[in-house]
Amino acid sequence: MTTLTITTKSQSLDSIALVLIDIQYFYFPGGAMELSEPETAAEKAKQLLDFFREKSALVVHVKHEYSPGGEIFKLVAPLESEKVFSKKELNSFLGTGLDEYLKQNHIKKLVLCGMQAHMCLEGATRAGHDLGYECIVIKDACATRDLKFDDVVIPAKQVHYSTLATLRNYAKILGTEEYLKRN
Repeated sequence: MTTLTITTKSQSLDSIALVLIDIQYFYFPGGAMELSEPETAAEKAKQLLDFFREKSALVVHVKHEYSPGGEIFKLVAPLESEKVFSKKELNSFLGTGLDEYLKQNHIKKLVLCGMQAHMCLEGATRAGHDLGYECIVIKDACATRDLKFDDVVIPAKQVHYSTLATLRNYAKILGTEEYLKRN
């Protein structure tokens, strides 16, 4: 006997929030901490942002308190109606009121993207999972950088994919196009 699975597009995004993490100027060319291909990640984040805005779904921006270059990148700049949380820590939930805000809005699922994949995105995903949210990380809407430990340089692409390999224990990992097709 064959089992038929029918996939339908979701009708409502009422319990889902898009969380854009640290997509800030200092990560872009000329900034204090340039990442590998932040423009590509920002373009994918913009596609998600447009989708969530079109559906009138909740959008949350998180930014690290940093100067200079701490403003949110123009491509994903918040609308006046969108909540922006400033943080001093790696974890977007720590000391920001983010969890309370999401709960007030009856959010159960988080779609996360941003910068740096191996730091603040990872921290937010793990914390969100631990707080009981169903998490989805959009793998191509994130960016990171080369890392160095002792005399070993780990290329950004390997840092990115090793982070995603770990995060799949806490979140579903999807590409932008795959997420948009499903919803």
